Amino acid sequence: MTGGIGSGGDVVVVGGSVAAVTAADALRQQGHEGSITVVSDERHAPYVRPPLSKGMLKGAETPESVFISPLRADIDLRTESRAVGLDRGRRRVLLDGGEELPYDGLVVASGARARRLRPYDPQAGDAGELVVRDLDDAVRLRAIFAEATSLIVVGGGFLGMEIASTARGIGLAVTVVDQDPPLVRQFGAFLAEHMTRAALDEGVRLVRAPGGVELPGDGRPTAVRTFEGELLEADVVVSAVGDLPNVEWLADSGLGGPAGLLVDERCRVAPGIVAAGDVVARVSERISRPRRSPHWGSAIAQARAAATALLMGDEAPAYRPSPYYWTEQWGLDIKVCGEIVPGSTPNVLTGSLEEHSALIQWTRDGVPVAAATVNHRTPLVKLRKIATTP
Repeated sequence: MTGGIGSGGDVVVVGGSVAAVTAADALRQQGHEGSITVVSDERHAPYVRPPLSKGMLKGAETPESVFISPLRADIDLRTESRAVGLDRGRRRVLLDGGEELPYDGLVVASGARARRLRPYDPQAGDAGELVVRDLDDAVRLRAIFAEATSLIVVGGGFLGMEIASTARGIGLAVTVVDQDPPLVRQFGAFLAEHMTRAALDEGVRLVRAPGGVELPGDGRPTAVRTFEGELLEADVVVSAVGDLPNVEWLADSGLGGPAGLLVDERCRVAPGIVAAGDVVARVSERISRPRRSPHWGSAIAQARAAATALLMGDEAPAYRPSPYYWTEQWGLDIKVCGEIVPGSTPNVLTGSLEEHSALIQWTRDGVPVAAATVNHRTPLVKLRKIATTP
């Protein structure tokens, strides 16, 4: 893929996420003098998503508190502008209103959307399947929680358990349903078991459904039926069953697929096109199949790397993943650096999980692969070092 576009030319950024905003700002910081247009299909200005399942959902934060600082005056932000196609030959981004945006450089940061158990009906609003993906989802669900007494969360990953913890904290009876034990895929058995105990101590009911579930009836779900035949009922049902990369608008361009948008070691997709954030899929030395890493830290790091590569091409430094993610649930503040890969061995370096304060390192074949804190104050720089240093 040779050279970049240099300091001139028109750049279009597709998406309104933190990855999109970071990429646009990084382009200016690195001396890009041409136009930069950011197009987002959301009606809101860019905002941060981590508080949506926590502070926003329980009412501790207002919608205004989650907005990102406004973009620079010399960056054109267009909300409610949905990209529906890409003409690579003519270098045009096609918008749903028929407009075509020419570009010399393109940043794809179109993110991901909530995966659903039913076909999506955009007109249904709070009368349809409930998810927590965007600001409107969180505001809607907060109002629904205020009138409910019981909740079923389908999905025991980060998002599902955060929603469950928030709901339990405001007094709802909570059931979490999943095919697998909660958080094992994200944290491994050692830490996941501790977090499961914390959930059970808070009175949460955990239900395994190895065969999966369905949402019976029409309208807003108030029940979940497992494929094993058990019917679970509640005032509210929320689906937290993962996400899907927003790549459909790229279909006719030959880019993107079910796994996401494949990038190289510099976050490049094709000449003049880079990508960042939840839409990005990468391969690594450990994992040969394309894989996404939909975390806040990854989105920011990829956006900066993508902006540099767009301008400098092969002269840009390669993107070096340094995974970092966190969650807050059941009174536990968890921060993780690295990847808790299958087959790795945990070792508590400081504190203990029984006392709810610990510093943990994971190794595989004697080599550190990850480190985590549980209610333990450790600087991020130190945590990263523990994740990589014997």
